Amino acid sequence: MIDVIRARTVAADLTRVWDTLADFGAISAWAPNVDHSCLLADVADEGHDLNGITRRIQTGRTVLLERIVDWSPPAQLAYSIEGLPPVLRSIVNVWHLEPDTAQRTNVTLTSHVDAGPRPPQQAIARLVGRRLAAASDEMLDGLVAHLAATTKEPSS
Repeated sequence: MIDVIRARTVAADLTRVWDTLADFGAISAWAPNVDHSCLLADVADEGHDLNGITRRIQTGRTVLLERIVDWSPPAQLAYSIEGLPPVLRSIVNVWHLEPDTAQRTNVTLTSHVDAGPRPPQQAIARLVGRRLAAASDEMLDGLVAHLAATTKEPSS
């Protein structure tokens, strides 16, 4: 297994960052590498544990399912990625949030890639990890831009 870690400090408080990530079906609103996204089930009350909730995302011609495996508001959201070639045993993305200051949040996105223990499998994991690193950078940049664009200016 390999881990790919990307991080940014976002000019938004922890609650705003969490609320953006917690709107799980709306990733296409801020991630430039996601063309379409939707939840596969209605979420009646967002205050409840959302473990097991699944979204469908489309990026280009690729369709993936992302299933929440860790819902720990407001600090951590993790989801497995399904629909990739079977040579990949599992991929899990983990978003971790930590307040930096009252108006800044440290956001870390870690991708765990498991393709198996043998050297050829590890080579595949490294290749996939490089692609995931680029996708993670795009998502983090999109999150930063989205939160900056939606920041409310104080009224004068």
